[in-house]
Amino acid sequence: MSEKRPIRLGVNIDHVATLRNARGGEHPDPVRAAQLAASAGADGITAHLREDRRHIRDDDMRRLQEEIDLPLNFEMAATAELLKLCTEVRPHACCLVPENRNERTTEGGLDVAGQHNFITPFVRELTDAGIRASLFVDPEERQIEAAKSAGAPVIEIHTGAYYEAAAVTQPKRIEAEFEKIRMAAAFADSLGLEVHAGHGLTFHNVQPVAAIPQLMELNIGHFLVGEAVFMGLGESVKEMKRLIQDARTGGHF
Repeated sequence: MSEKRPIRLGVNIDHVATLRNARGGEHPDPVRAAQLAASAGADGITAHLREDRRHIRDDDMRRLQEEIDLPLNFEMAATAELLKLCTEVRPHACCLVPENRNERTTEGGLDVAGQHNFITPFVRELTDAGIRASLFVDPEERQIEAAKSAGAPVIEIHTGAYYEAAAVTQPKRIEAEFEKIRMAAAFADSLGLEVHAGHGLTFHNVQPVAAIPQLMELNIGHFLVGEAVFMGLGESVKEMKRLIQDARTGGHF
C-alpha cells in the first residue's frame, strides 16, 4: 500500500452553528461556512445533528445537502428520529456516534461490540438508502471487528485520548495513544474497512496521525472554527490541508 496516496480533509462546521445559536437569529450561517471551507480546499463537510439540537438544526442539514457541492457527512446518534431525517436528506455518508446529553463534546467511541444487534439494523437501513455508513469507534480491535461484522464499510477512529495526552505534553502517553491509532488503522485496513479519524486534532498534533498510510480522511472542526477567529476560516482550512498533505507526502513534522 503506497504511503503517497492522498488524504482527505472533512471540515466539521458544527461550532459555527453553536455561535449562531448563542445569540439567536441566522448569523453566522453554517452553510456559508461550509461554502468557504469548500473554496479553501476542504474535501467534505461534516455536521453533527444532536438530539437536543444544540448547534446544527434540521434545516441546516437540508440546506447543506442542497447548497454545497462537496460530500456531506451526517453525524448522529442511532435513534429512529434521526435515521428518518437522514434517509430523507440522503447525505453522501452518515457516521453513527455515541451521544450523552450532558457531554460538552463526544467523549468516546461507539460501543459497537456491546450494541452489535442494535447498531446493525441502522447500518443496514443507511446502506439500503444509498448512504455510506460509518461507525465512530475507539482504537480497539474488538470494536473494529464488531464494526466490520455490523456491515459498515467505514470506521472513524476516535483520536480524543491522543489529543488529551498531547494537550498536557506527556510524551510516553502521547506515544502510547498514537500507537493505538496506528495499529487500529492497520488492523481495520486489513479487514477491508476504509479508515477515517478525528476528534481533537490541531495544527500541532495532526501530522503524525495524517502520516498513517491507511487513513483516508480526517474530520476536524472545533479547532478550525476556533482558529478562524484569528486567521479566518479559509486560511485555517488551507493551513490544515497543507499540514496533512505534507505529512502524507513525507514532509517534515
